[in-house]
Amino acid sequence: MTVVGAEQLRKELDMLKFERRPKITEAIASARELGDLKENAEYHAAREEQGICEARIRDIEGKLSNAQIIDVTKMVNNGRIIFGATVTILNLDTDAEVTYRIVGDDEANIKENLISVNSPIARGLVGKNEGDEVSIATPGGLTDYEIISVQYI
Repeated sequence: MTVVGAEQLRKELDMLKFERRPKITEAIASARELGDLKENAEYHAAREEQGICEARIRDIEGKLSNAQIIDVTKMVNNGRIIFGATVTILNLDTDAEVTYRIVGDDEANIKENLISVNSPIARGLVGKNEGDEVSIATPGGLTDYEIISVQYI
């Protein structure tokens, strides 16, 4: 996991624990005051939301406790593509240039050009060096790329 990804998970965890959890507790207390719990839709909805919130808290805490956080900014850039690197590649067929950052599965977001280390493109790039040409098997078929730059930012 990257430093940025770990920080995002910590922020979400804080929000869940210190903002959402107390609001759910208040909603449960308010719903109890309405009377019969068997037929109280507000109570059941609040309890269901509480279960979802607690499950997400446990999920995030588990991920953070097992995560190995890698800070590429503290590594010497030797032009080799590693986890956390920001890579600019050129599609040799279409001359389209794109920049990706290789991140963990939880951080991946193609709209922000954050690709999972387990994606076909990242698997094809990891271990290669700046200036190399690579052929990567993508869902659209075999595609040739040239690695323009590798940054550890």
